[in-house]
Amino acid sequence: MKRWWILFLAVVTACVFRMEAAGTLPSFADVRAAHVKSDSLLLDRQGTVLHELRTDRQGRRLDWTDLAEISPSLLQAVICSEDKRFFTHGGVDYRALGAAALGFLSGSGLRGASTITMQLASFLDRSTAVTARQRTITQKTAQIRLARDIEKRWSKNEILEAYLNLVTFRGEYTGVSAASRGLFGKEPHGLDQAQSLLLASLIRAPNAGARTLEARARNLGGRLGWQISDAALAESLQCLTPTAARVEPRAAWAPHAARRLLAGRPPGTHLRSTLDARLQKFAFGQLARQVEALAGSNVRQGALLVLENRTGEVLAYASYTSQAAGTYVDGVQALRQTGSTLKPFLYATALDQRILTARSLLDDSPLDVSTGGGLYQPENYDASFHGPVSVRVALASSLNVPAVRTLALVGTEPFLKVLRQLGIRSLTESGDYYGLALALGSADISLWDLANAYRALANGGVWSEACLTTAAGRTAARRKQAFSPEAAFIVSDILADREARSETFGLENPLGTRFWTAVKTGTSKDMRDNWCIGYSSRYTVGVWMGNFAGDSMWNVSGITGAAPLWNDIMNELHHSNAGRPPAPPRGLVRVAPADGKGRAEWFLAGTQPAAAAGDDRNSPRIVYPPSGTIIALDPDIPAALQKVGFVARADSPARWLLNEKLLKEEGSTILWTPTTGRHVLAIIDGQNAVVDSVAFEVR
Repeated sequence: MKRWWILFLAVVTACVFRMEAAGTLPSFADVRAAHVKSDSLLLDRQGTVLHELRTDRQGRRLDWTDLAEISPSLLQAVICSEDKRFFTHGGVDYRALGAAALGFLSGSGLRGASTITMQLASFLDRSTAVTARQRTITQKTAQIRLARDIEKRWSKNEILEAYLNLVTFRGEYTGVSAASRGLFGKEPHGLDQAQSLLLASLIRAPNAGARTLEARARNLGGRLGWQISDAALAESLQCLTPTAARVEPRAAWAPHAARRLLAGRPPGTHLRSTLDARLQKFAFGQLARQVEALAGSNVRQGALLVLENRTGEVLAYASYTSQAAGTYVDGVQALRQTGSTLKPFLYATALDQRILTARSLLDDSPLDVSTGGGLYQPENYDASFHGPVSVRVALASSLNVPAVRTLALVGTEPFLKVLRQLGIRSLTESGDYYGLALALGSADISLWDLANAYRALANGGVWSEACLTTAAGRTAARRKQAFSPEAAFIVSDILADREARSETFGLENPLGTRFWTAVKTGTSKDMRDNWCIGYSSRYTVGVWMGNFAGDSMWNVSGITGAAPLWNDIMNELHHSNAGRPPAPPRGLVRVAPADGKGRAEWFLAGTQPAAAAGDDRNSPRIVYPPSGTIIALDPDIPAALQKVGFVARADSPARWLLNEKLLKEEGSTILWTPTTGRHVLAIIDGQNAVVDSVAFEVR
């Protein structure tokens, strides 16, 4: 037997010295630089890590770990288990190799005797790896040769460090950092003796059962002379159960933005975003607190988006759920019914079409709208009606019937065209599909699209794409003029009017800020969704709250659910700089009321009332309809029953001319049965001279 053993060693030695190295040997620095973790990192605009996201499902690798950051007990256990003469041999332990030769000559195959350096060689060049089904002298000698080359060029500490970062311990955990954090929930430097024994025992048998692993760990501990208690070993073994294995990310502040940006990118990507780490953490924390605070009102989810007006860059992107089942749903991108949040775009369209002015009166009274499913009867948030109201009050107080009447004037298709110009991608159906209910938010739209559409109002009617990556990583943004600057200014001025919104919300509510902001709330049917979206001169903030499953909240509206969070975020954004109100564009005219009471109103040039502020305010004036009004007949009401009120301010009963024909009715208010077409209405004095006139249209 001794002769055969000597012959085997001679063959192996001859092969080692005759063969070339299996491949070009990389340096330690090259191997370390080539190490790629299975996570990708989302960075904020300053380079701060916001989120770690696993993007490689083939294995679990974490950051390269320096030898100095690994527990000494693990180093001792691994060396004792895998290569007890590691620091004295030159890459090959010939004593161990000789012992393995006996097994080979006895017919059990070539096994064992692999030093740490030889195992490292198999990691660096997989062609030298010796597997259970493939053990040949050629492979073994190639591995030995590569190991000897490694020992000549690398230090022992470099070899041991690389080995511990490349070896697989259990399942998908490759490298000491992944194994330590995944199995025991701690960094490698914090491993105790019991945990070190188990990790060292796993190298030879990564899939060993608990009983086998315990026996190997006890044997290894005995060889090291360590006294490990049964309780300590049992506790460490318990950590190896499959349900306990998990690597928690070190940073997890933007999970949905990270999945959106890092999906499809190679593992190890470091991607800089537009997010602001400080604001993102604050917004995420405030969102979580608000959702939890409303849990008793059946609120389980919420989402929040903060945009910089000038650039469209996203500063905060948060979606939160109080239930594990909704963790992966992105509330920023989810399609939800928008409630009243589309009304600003509707009135801006009507202003640009010169159908209405901010002072135009709209009838807020019960209305029946015929739909395919029957009659639709819009109601206001406060379940009451307010009679004739100005556009300013109708929009600021979010009255529903005036909005439906306005959409009837504007037309559903023209309104849809405007919404699509604002980048709202989910509106793919025809106007007939949505009907007049579109005015009240019957369509499903994402917070992403809706908040960015509001940003267009903040930017003078100019829409451009919102972005999550820095300028270096994106193409030039598309820009569209969705509204005139004048219409955008008037709508913004209305949304900032605390007094005008008091009709519904009162003077004290979360929509008021100490600096200029324009804001709108929305609540969908049956309180399934509530919204608060608004902007300052610098930022647009959108908030949604509700339930992904679509069940109703309990008495939670936009003013009580989303608005308090919107207010918190706005105050945080402006704690050091309050910004300023927008300047009125050149194409606007400001006109005081004819009676000198109330506020002066903004008009697009050419739509202001015929009477100038400097005229004799005691002379008769037409109050309704304002010049340029378009009145829509209701097809579901008999024509003879439809009436339009002509209202005048006069000290004595007014005399009316319609299309130059004297009406028999006299008085400050008369009722007229409308007929389609364009009309000129005037009032005359005692000498039959026209003292005021307006033009309007009936459709």
